[in-house]
Amino acid sequence: MSSSSSSSTSPPKPLAGIKVVEFAGLAPVPFAGLILADFGASVVRIDRISHSSVAQDVLSRGKRSIALDWKSKEGLEIVKQLVRSADVVLDPFRPGVLEKMGLGPDVWLGKENTPGENERLVFARIAGYKRDGPHRDLAGHDINYLAMSGVLSLLPGTPEKPSFPLNLLSDFAGGGLTCALGILVALFERATSGRGQVVDADMVSGTRYLATYPFLHHTLRSPLFASADSKRQLNVLDAGAPFYNVYTCSDWRPIVVGALEPQFFKAFLEGFLSAVPKTWLEREEWAPDLDVQGHKELWPKFKDFLERGFKLRTRDEWAATFEGTDACVTPVLTPSEAAAAHAGMDYHTADEDFALETPQAYIASPAPSLSRTPAHACNGPIRALEPGQHTPEVLSELGLDGRKIDDLVRRGVVDAVDLKAKL
Repeated sequence: MSSSSSSSTSPPKPLAGIKVVEFAGLAPVPFAGLILADFGASVVRIDRISHSSVAQDVLSRGKRSIALDWKSKEGLEIVKQLVRSADVVLDPFRPGVLEKMGLGPDVWLGKENTPGENERLVFARIAGYKRDGPHRDLAGHDINYLAMSGVLSLLPGTPEKPSFPLNLLSDFAGGGLTCALGILVALFERATSGRGQVVDADMVSGTRYLATYPFLHHTLRSPLFASADSKRQLNVLDAGAPFYNVYTCSDWRPIVVGALEPQFFKAFLEGFLSAVPKTWLEREEWAPDLDVQGHKELWPKFKDFLERGFKLRTRDEWAATFEGTDACVTPVLTPSEAAAAHAGMDYHTADEDFALETPQAYIASPAPSLSRTPAHACNGPIRALEPGQHTPEVLSELGLDGRKIDDLVRRGVVDAVDLKAKL
């Protein structure tokens, strides 16, 4: 079957026909744009003519790029043309940047009795802190927003300080993913009202919303998380419980235990005690029984016991012991192993060569999976989107002919990767 016929029979993507203009930025906004592109939206990234680090953005799958000097009169007019016909704008800048350029939401959506130039537009923007809060102008990154959200104070680490989970929580969950959710909700509402609106996402608020569950338990002073009654790392879900923790095996590779419910804990403890050498158990001065799970004063002793026991065997030996059981014990896989396992391969045989030979396996498929209108498959090569890679194509769609595009390139109003080399 030819590519044209196969594409004609493939189902439309759920966001097909939605036009998105994404101003180039870092991490959260590109991720929001990636989500929209994965599910079928047409995303055009606006890059400045420069050699900034944004040029190395790898969250660009399914997007196109136009590079221009949007501080010039002609460049700014091209930006405005793109936004006039867009359904969504993604703003990654600090508060006030687009407003100073005459590109703020009031221009498009209108204000009071002044009509807007595109009143159906969903104007989405991501900031670090609340735009109307005292920290609105402060610089920051994921770790700062995580700290200011209150979430970092609840996370495991050492007794002296908590640890942060890469830059996942605030940048991508509280920022990009939350923004994408807001965009979809606004588009859904637009189908009824016919009007766009501003989607304000900030990473502190998004991270706090994400932490609704632990915050509620913290307020209720439940035994799951730290609270006024119990310090961090003394509770069930913050590395205080021996039966919900990470352990190091004899080959220095880690394994995790998540045996919370009594039936799972029973399967875990019985499997663990049967797997360690009997001679080792006989030398131990103390051995746990099922009652230990409910006796918090015994948790430190139980944890020491498990730490010594897990070091008697390798990670994969322990994984084999609990495979097929309800003990909730799983190995901590490396990215290479996880990619192999997700692809249905034996993760035991995966090594760094797998990453070199099959780099696309690292690319996580869009989630959730839709049965009738699935997202784009993510099986292509990993490469960054070069600024200006699609400039002629995007300008042509705006009605500019080849001679006009060549002239804009010569004068530095726009940049086009392939075209510039020919001029």
